[in-house]
Formats: sequence, structure tokens, C-alpha cells
Amino acid sequence: MQQLQPQQFATWAEPIEMLYACHSKVKRFCKQLQILPAYLAENGVNQAVKNDVQQILNYFNRSAPLHHEDEEQDFFPILASKKPEAQTAIDELEKQHHTLHHNWALLAQALEDLLAGKQDKIDETLIQQFITGYDVHIAIEEPLFEMGRECLDSETLSEMGKIMAARRKL
Repeated sequence: MQQLQPQQFATWAEPIEMLYACHSKVKRFCKQLQILPAYLAENGVNQAVKNDVQQILNYFNRSAPLHHEDEEQDFFPILASKKPEAQTAIDELEKQHHTLHHNWALLAQALEDLLAGKQDKIDETLIQQFITGYDVHIAIEEPLFEMGRECLDSETLSEMGKIMAARRKL
């Protein structure tokens, strides 16, 4: 059995840690989505499903787009100014953001229909398309987070964190 690590909390004073924290949530929600079809087949649309689906909808409707804005408006430009060799990956990631949002729109509609009682199962292809998109995306993006850790000074990171927090009106 895998031993659990204590929960680590990031703050906006550590914006790269916050970017990683968002990815942790994405991965957790993707795991929930992965098991959703089998769970629905066995248990139907119960309150636990409704609660989990609502959390997933809330996250990907609000937090995920803000995360992408954090990257596109704050992290990527600063990283590219310090590490121009990152630009190709950045360009690819920004294109992927559009695809991720499109895939989410399709899946979100299906999840909303589930909550509204319009359907009692979910298309596994929509789920897999969504999860695969994030798996590919995160694999390209997290090495850039590491690059940022190495080349961005604490003052730059502090200012970036303040901008990201302000985006959320915190």
C-alpha cells in the first residue's frame, strides 16, 4: 500500500507551486471522471455522484480557465524572456489550451445533463478525450515549471503571484 504524504499547501507567494497545485487538482478530478462511467453503471446518479460532478464542473468552469490565464499572461511571457528556447513548447501549450477548453465544453454539457436528470450515463469517449488532452498537456508543461523555478528570481515570482491572486480577487 502506498504511504500517503502530508497535504502541502501552496500560497500565491509561490506561484509555481500554485501552478503545480492546480495540476494536482486536475489529476484528481480526471481520476474521478475516469471511474465515473463504471460507478454510474453500478450505482446510478446518486447524491455522491451529484456532489462530485458539481465540484468537477465548478473547478473546470472557473479555476482551470484562470490557471490558463495565469500561464498565458504571466508565467509564459516571463519564462520566454529568460529562456527563449521554451517558446516552441509555450506555443504548443497555448494551442492546447484552446483544445482543452473545447473538450471541456463538450464534457461539461454531458455532466450538466447528468445533473439535470436528462441522462443517467456519460460518454466514455468524451471523458477519455478530455483526460488524454490534459495528460499530454501536463507532460509538456511541468518541465517548464521546473525551468521557471531555476531561472526566475524571488522578486519576479512574488510579483507574478500577486498578479495571479488579484485575478481571483483574493
